[in-house]
Amino acid sequence: VVLLADGKTKYDAKVVGSDPRTDLAVLKIEAAKKLPVITIADSDKLEVGDVVLAIGNPFGIGQSVSSGIISALSRGFGILGQGGYEDFIQTDASINPGNSGGALVDLNGRLVGINSAILSRTGGNIGIGFAIPSNMMKTVMNQLVKFGEVKRGVLGVNVQTLTPDIAQSMDLGN
Repeated sequence: VVLLADGKTKYDAKVVGSDPRTDLAVLKIEAAKKLPVITIADSDKLEVGDVVLAIGNPFGIGQSVSSGIISALSRGFGILGQGGYEDFIQTDASINPGNSGGALVDLNGRLVGINSAILSRTGGNIGIGFAIPSNMMKTVMNQLVKFGEVKRGVLGVNVQTLTPDIAQSMDLGN
C-alpha cells in the first residue's frame, strides 16, 4: 500500500521488481489523477560541501526534513554484504531509522539520492548518513521496469592489496 503525503490517500501497489544488492524496488500504482513527480538530478555533478535535505519518517513519528552537506562521495563500507553494489553519498543530514527510502534532495528540490543507511554504534544518528546516488537509482529503476530484475555482468576477478608477503611469494621483487 502506498500512502500519499496527505495521510489519507492510499493506493494498492504492485511490485514491478526489486534489487536486494542495492535495496531498491519499483512499485506501480493506478492513480485516478496525475500525481506530481520529482526532478532527478545528475548525482555525478555533486560535490563535497553541497547542501542537501534528507526527507523521511524518522522513528515513524511523521514526515520530516533535516539539512546538512555532502560530506563525501563514493563511500562503501560493506553494509549490503558480499555482492552488494555500494557507491554511497555520505551526508551529515540526519538519516535516522525510518528515513531509509526517503529522498535526499538539493536546494532546488531535485532528487540527488535515496536515503539508505546510517553508520552507528547505537542505532541512532551520529552524523554519518548514506544515500544511494540518483544515477545508480535510475539505472536500477530502468532495469527493474524493463526486465523485472537487474542484469549485471560479472568479470570473475577479485582485487586485493599486494602486501610484501604476497609479493615475495609470487617472486615479484620490490
